[in-house]
Amino acid sequence: MNEVNKTLFIPLYGKSQVSKKGIILKDPMAEKIWEKESFPIRGKSKSKWLTYNMAMRAKVFDDWTEEMLKQDKEAVVLHIGCGLDSRCQRIISPYKNWIDGDFPDVIALRKNYYEETDNYHMVNFDAANPENIKSLPNGNSAIVILEGVSMYLSNEQIKGFLLVLQEKYQRLHILMDVYTEFGAKASKYKNPVNDVGVTKLYGIDDFRPILQNTRIKLKSEHSLTPDRLVNELSGFDKFFFKMMFTGAMYKKIYRLYELKMVQ
Repeated sequence: MNEVNKTLFIPLYGKSQVSKKGIILKDPMAEKIWEKESFPIRGKSKSKWLTYNMAMRAKVFDDWTEEMLKQDKEAVVLHIGCGLDSRCQRIISPYKNWIDGDFPDVIALRKNYYEETDNYHMVNFDAANPENIKSLPNGNSAIVILEGVSMYLSNEQIKGFLLVLQEKYQRLHILMDVYTEFGAKASKYKNPVNDVGVTKLYGIDDFRPILQNTRIKLKSEHSLTPDRLVNELSGFDKFFFKMMFTGAMYKKIYRLYELKMVQ
């Protein structure tokens, strides 16, 4: 498994640890997989603050996906860069077609824990190769989950990905977390993915060049650490987390954006 693929264990570890505490995110599959696949976690990857961040990010993506499925019940759900995440099980709203996509070695490992059904499938997928999109299921609309993916793609690769998506579907709902350019540069020193060998990450300060000549628009920005989830912490953890991960400085590093395309 290459360095980028190894990063999937960082959120898996975080979600498993928080799930055991019974706060923010209930994720028994993360607990199960981590118990089976665990290895020594070192450095920043072991930080409890990062585990809270990973769990909150996952919960925000879960809640957004639930809302999109309520609005667009026929949409194909595309979870790109799914890793070993169990969102397909955590979501309560019924879905017509859910696709979890990632690199072949990730999908091979994933198939040890998840089974395909009539409406759930796992596919080999490289977001840097937009041609992969052409092989995805057809449909009028798609809900596209890009959690922890954009920072491994250049702005040109993201634009290419979006251009092919808009040709495939008539409506798009997209949620993606991004590093700012400052955040990407700072990651050379501060990012936990360095602990698994990743050294090159990308950031986005301005979506206009990426969305130029597309029908995709920036709809809104969401919080990665909303008060309702931070408030599940207590005592010093709540105080310190709120001070460090909910203010203007955090947004200078890391953001969450919703994009939308309507035919």
